[in-house]
Amino acid sequence: MYIIFFLIWIIFNGQFTLEIAAFGVVIAGLIYWFICKFMGYRPQMDILLLKKSFLVIHYLIVLILEILKANGAVFKMVYSAKYDLEPAVIHFKTNLHTRFARVLLANSITLTPGTITVSLEDDEYTVHCLDKELARGIDSSIFVQLLERIERVGE
Repeated sequence: MYIIFFLIWIIFNGQFTLEIAAFGVVIAGLIYWFICKFMGYRPQMDILLLKKSFLVIHYLIVLILEILKANGAVFKMVYSAKYDLEPAVIHFKTNLHTRFARVLLANSITLTPGTITVSLEDDEYTVHCLDKELARGIDSSIFVQLLERIERVGE
């Protein structure tokens, strides 16, 4: 967090000189001390944030790859003359604890072609799939596994 404060100081100044950097070090230090003292922030939170940021970046890469794979699968399904689509609505529950992780999973399902999250209530999802093949394993997908891993960091 200290480094972010310092970088914001440099960006807002628009130039980099020794004097600006020296003032930035002091001002970033004072702001960091203030949030630690009066806002309940701890330096351990920086380490936790760093660990989670790598996992979130990994999650985004997996999401993009899954979107690309699903695009190919849906394309084959829609344009194949011998394939009969069998739409399905499925219900499943997850073990995700935070509301953020649950909503992120719902949005990831919706972003993936061929599936739409119809509703999310507590930990129960209702998902419409273009074909029943797309519904297979959705409750234990890579998205669920990665989100559970992100939630475990810092416990």
